[in-house]
Amino acid sequence: MNGATTINDKWLRELDAEVESIADAVGVPGARSVAQRLDMMERVLFALARAQGVDPGAV
Repeated sequence: MNGATTINDKWLRELDAEVESIADAVGVPGARSVAQRLDMMERVLFALARAQGVDPGAV
């Protein structure tokens, strides 16, 4: 189980970096607050977790 956790943690870090890059590329400076952008990224990550069969609230 520990190996699976390590793989998932690495995958989530890489995914987070990719989502941040996409948000930076798509976002227009000043168009959205940092809080709004973080909220959007959180929603995307939660949706991806649910699609993988993971309950984000339980992690």
